[in-house]
Amino acid sequence: MAQGANPFVAKGVAHVGLARAGEPLNVTFVLLAKFTMLAFSAAVEPLRMANQLTGQELFRWQVLTEDGAPMACSNGLQVVSGGSWVGTAPEGMIFVCSGVEPEGKASAALADWLRALWRRGRVVGGLCTGAYALARAGILQGRRFTLHWENIEGFAESHSGLVPARQVFTIEDRVMTSAGGIASADLMLKIIHDHFGAKLSQAVMNMCLLTQRRNEDDQQTASLAARLGTRHDKLLQAAAFLEARIEEEFNLDACAAHLDLSRRQIERLFNRYLATTPVRYMNDLRLQRGRALLGETDMKVTEVAVACGYASTSHFSKSFRKKYGVSPYRFSHFGGEAEVEKMDI
Repeated sequence: MAQGANPFVAKGVAHVGLARAGEPLNVTFVLLAKFTMLAFSAAVEPLRMANQLTGQELFRWQVLTEDGAPMACSNGLQVVSGGSWVGTAPEGMIFVCSGVEPEGKASAALADWLRALWRRGRVVGGLCTGAYALARAGILQGRRFTLHWENIEGFAESHSGLVPARQVFTIEDRVMTSAGGIASADLMLKIIHDHFGAKLSQAVMNMCLLTQRRNEDDQQTASLAARLGTRHDKLLQAAAFLEARIEEEFNLDACAAHLDLSRRQIERLFNRYLATTPVRYMNDLRLQRGRALLGETDMKVTEVAVACGYASTSHFSKSFRKKYGVSPYRFSHFGGEAEVEKMDI
């Protein structure tokens, strides 16, 4: 790098004229073990692009970890840290970047640090599963927030009273969260738009090769119709009815009565459009939820079986092994080896 070059302003060909801005906005990224690189890079790159396009230092950013050492993300690569967050009080925005297996990644010290910063007027946020740290800090109660859809079931089970939104990102009362992945870019584009205008925000979108910017109210995943590949109204209503009752005893008669159809009519719809039966469809939903709870919480297998609507743990275990090729005891990180060996016999 040439002597005197600004590390926050790279050179580029594309340019957006912008009146001289004031002091740069400071953004701090706190990395937790196994954080998601896509969520992190999708957050920092739009800031870099905004600086590059305008030739101005609109944003400054830093990366911190608890001990100041590099942090490995979920793909095994390491990101160098600029130091430890312990004992610091960053200005601006502070985002916790988390990822897979988020339960227990945020320390009590980190929670205290985040809570203190928020009370002092800072903006705090979570990327991907960073909401786990914000929840431990006690600043999500009564506020909208989100995290990656894969982790919502586990989060809801372990955080009673906190209901994540299934939006791509949320902003409320100096708390910002994104669902991770490319949703981090959506959140940063919103910040760029609000601080520096639509022209720059659109130019950063173009640099990211994004053709559409999602808004806060947009959902993380495709609609039920898109997921199932059909627009048949009665089938979608039947599927939604079953999905809302995973924890309850399977009752196709209740579903039929709700839709004013016969059991046979519902069974034909599932067979024709989904090539399955309502029973198998519900069982798949329950096993998917069970896999999420086993992987993201410290719930025991017996507790997970109940939460997924199984009358017995043995039935759940057999179904889980058949679908995923491993027993729930081995898949879960809760039980000790002795329990695993005993239950796998």
